[in-house]
Amino acid sequence: MSSALPTNDPGDTSAPPAPVSFGEAFRFWLKLGFVSFGGPAGQIAIMHTELVERRRWISERRFLHALNYCMVLPGPEAQQLATYIGWLMHRTWGGVVAGGLFVLPSLGVLIALSWVYIAFGNVPLVAGLFYGIKPAVTAIVVQAAHRIGSRALKNNVLWAIAAASFVAIFALNVPFPEIVAAAALIGYVGGRVAPERFRAGGGHGAATKSFGAALIDDDTPSPAHARFKASRLVTLIVVGAVLWATPMALLYALQGWAGTLTQMGWFFTKAALLTFGGAYAVLPYVYQGAVSGYGWLTPAQMIDGLALGETTPGPLIMVVAFVAFVGGYQSSELAATFGTDRLFLAGAVAATLVTWFTFLPSFLFILAGGPLVEATHGDLKFTGPLTAITAAVVGVILNLALFFGYHVLWPKGMSGPFDGMSALIALGAALALLRFKRGVIEVIAACAVIGLAVHLLR
Repeated sequence: MSSALPTNDPGDTSAPPAPVSFGEAFRFWLKLGFVSFGGPAGQIAIMHTELVERRRWISERRFLHALNYCMVLPGPEAQQLATYIGWLMHRTWGGVVAGGLFVLPSLGVLIALSWVYIAFGNVPLVAGLFYGIKPAVTAIVVQAAHRIGSRALKNNVLWAIAAASFVAIFALNVPFPEIVAAAALIGYVGGRVAPERFRAGGGHGAATKSFGAALIDDDTPSPAHARFKASRLVTLIVVGAVLWATPMALLYALQGWAGTLTQMGWFFTKAALLTFGGAYAVLPYVYQGAVSGYGWLTPAQMIDGLALGETTPGPLIMVVAFVAFVGGYQSSELAATFGTDRLFLAGAVAATLVTWFTFLPSFLFILAGGPLVEATHGDLKFTGPLTAITAAVVGVILNLALFFGYHVLWPKGMSGPFDGMSALIALGAALALLRFKRGVIEVIAACAVIGLAVHLLR
């Protein structure tokens, strides 16, 4: 810890700020949960501005060190970064509060919006808005493929992995987990045979700026709770297993293994462990299972859910709450369980359970792995498997864009008419995103207005 005395003067950066109380941190994480728009890049930028530059709770180097670890993990890296910093500052409950408040506002908003969508989606006003939003979402997914690809595909080997993953999922319908496993194996072997080909994985470099003395500075020793203890690791594993197994056992007892909520819990547990590369990487797996496998919702509803996820605060992977709400609301099994007059409750319970199973692994990864990361403050090195997985993700996301594009441009199937207006809206959205670098939310808003105008004039 720096020997300088804490300061409350925001203009004095030579000494660290005053210690932060749990209550003050709680208020910040709560506010962040309501303003964390812009996807992971925007959310990480907000945290960097607030925590590194403005408040100086953590130094640039320690912030990037934590972020690099979160980038390696499956799960939403921005939410995990919040959990990590909250844990580092205020122990386990600090991490739980920081990560939980990153998610809970989004869950509440998405449950409300999902109900409006499913209950009033056929109203001309709502239908018109979503007519314009669907093409915009297709363009957003194309932008995601371009953004990740431009960062990840640095040589011919990685391009080949991306192309192979696209063919595997598009032409051969290979399940997403198998693609991830194959890419990881290729990266593991390739990282040893030709390491120079597998050094292009995403990540964040070393810190190059200093914004003054921070509460958790470059040379600040890790607190006692952040030091590795085998007994603590075992305790966390046991607690995590209980927190997962208890609701799963209750669902099994009430519904059986084939029950809708039981299958949702199991499916989204697997999804939580496959989110390498961000939410766009796991969306193909979600639509493979939720749309094609279980039939919880239609392709059009999946596209609309992604649009809602893009326009609400919190991690984009929160689209799983929409999937679960719609699946629960439309389930005849849950209608019989909850009653046909309580379909909202069925959807809300499904969304809440799925959120639990999706994010529980993220908390465990941080609380269990954090002490190992704190053992060294050097930059983390990204492995061959991660680099190969990221390359494979590009091909998978491209397939998702084609999937969405097909259902938007030929809403009644290839035998039906081509929707030229949707094509124009999608093209305009793509130009706005890729050429003019406009924000996702403003593009969705503009396309929604255009879609409403077209729908009402028809």
